[in-house]
Amino acid sequence: MNELIFFAICFVVLALTLLYRLIKGPSVADRAVAADSIDILADMALILFALFSGRGIYLDIALVTAVLGFIGSVLVARYLEGRL
Repeated sequence: MNELIFFAICFVVLALTLLYRLIKGPSVADRAVAADSIDILADMALILFALFSGRGIYLDIALVTAVLGFIGSVLVARYLEGRL
C-alpha cells in the first residue's frame, strides 16, 4: 500500500512542475496542454488514493473532474480554432 501513496505523491509533484508551463507557457495552446495534463495527473492521484483508503467517493470525484477537464479541453480547442 505504501507504493500507492508514493506514486500519488509523485503525480502531485509532477502536477506542480507543470504549473510552470501553465504560468510561463509561450502560447495559449501550451498552457491548455499543461492544464489538461495537471487534470489527468490529479485524477490519477485521486484514483490511487481511493485504492489506498478503500473509499469509492474519491473515484466519483476523479470521474467528475475528468469529465469537466475533457469539456474544458474541448471548449479551449474550439476557442483557439475560432469557432466559439
